[in-house]
Amino acid sequence: MIISKVKDNSMKMIFREHELFVEFLRDFIGMEIFKGVSASDVVDISERFLPLFEENKDSDTVKRINLKGNVPLFVIAIIEHESKVNFRSSFKMLQYIMLVLNEYEKEADKEKKGIQFTKDFKYPPVLPIVFYDGEGKWTAETNFLNRTDLREAFYKYIPKFEYELVNLNDYSQDDLVKFGDTLSLIMLIDKVKTADGIHALGNLPPDYVENLALNIPPHLNKLIADVITVLLTKINIPQNEVETVSEKIYRKEYQEMFALLEDYDVQATRREAEEKGKIEGKLEGKLEGKLEATLNIINEMHLPLSRAMSITKLQEDNRSRLIEELKRMNILYTE
Repeated sequence: MIISKVKDNSMKMIFREHELFVEFLRDFIGMEIFKGVSASDVVDISERFLPLFEENKDSDTVKRINLKGNVPLFVIAIIEHESKVNFRSSFKMLQYIMLVLNEYEKEADKEKKGIQFTKDFKYPPVLPIVFYDGEGKWTAETNFLNRTDLREAFYKYIPKFEYELVNLNDYSQDDLVKFGDTLSLIMLIDKVKTADGIHALGNLPPDYVENLALNIPPHLNKLIADVITVLLTKINIPQNEVETVSEKIYRKEYQEMFALLEDYDVQATRREAEEKGKIEGKLEGKLEGKLEATLNIINEMHLPLSRAMSITKLQEDNRSRLIEELKRMNILYTE
């Protein structure tokens, strides 16, 4: 199926899939602790927190990861697609962190009453991440301390946490290819910002493409096709081309898919669109002329609507539009 709503959040779709979320942590955060984490260790708890926020709540994700030794880790991921930098991100993260820790306290208290008041009670770690794939440079402070006035004087009293910025612009095509996983394919296409840039995907190493076909699980094929459909639609690749690419993904024909994108002729497509636009423009102009003539005949000669349409040869499917114009101009008419 082809996704028709281009505004759908492609990264949100990815983060819902825990296998890909774990790949994201391994690829872009790179902490040793994530090597032993699997998709079954991840629980999505976003719905507990997102209704509390009005702003971009469809782009935020909160996960609980059950690490070895029954120690939980909470990951907050905020997705920023727009080129305009969100300077509020560090404060938003502070709000999330407090809500997550408060929720954890309540759960701990249910299991053992009053445990949060004991000396040995420990709060879980929270990893805040901002993923940015916009075109502009990310210039917002990543440390909340630097967003606070008089920070030198009140240094010891100000929260000093820092969120991890994953800026897709900082990763080259070669960097993403080295990851060699399912997520890398999506990120490679996400990096393409215009239809002209699509040709760069034709230079991917053959062994990388072969490994994709071998290693991408069948149950992820539809998700990948859906996400890539959204990404290609955003850069104005024609719908018929997008559908063909999607079919290649469904069949795991990745080599053919990249070859198709490499051969995509942007200029030819533009010329075709321009010619189509000129023809449609002429037809529209001709239609406008017929509508105006029909309106004049009804207004000045007081002929019935059907008779006037017959004289100007105005097609029947334009009747409702003609009637709307007659009503707007307060012209009396008969059918």
